[in-house]
Amino acid sequence: MNKLIYTCLLAMATSLLSCDKATVKPEIITLQISDRRQDCVGVGPQQCMLVKEKDDTGWKLFYEGIDGFAYEEGFEYKLMVRRETIENPPMDGSSFQYTLVELVEKVKK
Repeated sequence: MNKLIYTCLLAMATSLLSCDKATVKPEIITLQISDRRQDCVGVGPQQCMLVKEKDDTGWKLFYEGIDGFAYEEGFEYKLMVRRETIENPPMDGSSFQYTLVELVEKVKK
């Protein structure tokens, strides 16, 4: 009986420790947003923003939105955003949530 209790306690402790490791703190990143969108396919056909992070050399499709940011075509943006990991994302969705922290630059192209 003691062995069973010990095994259960060990399993619970391991479970709690692994949950703690899965928790990722939000990070602040800088994104450059292109002045145009591009056709892309996520759940269905849509228009994706084109973005570059710090060390990117080319534009990448950005399927998500950014909470608090209203995109206007014809402007290139530099944004500081908070990127948070979504613990249980939907199968067809992103594992990140993005929130505008600061609009650093908005340039008409």
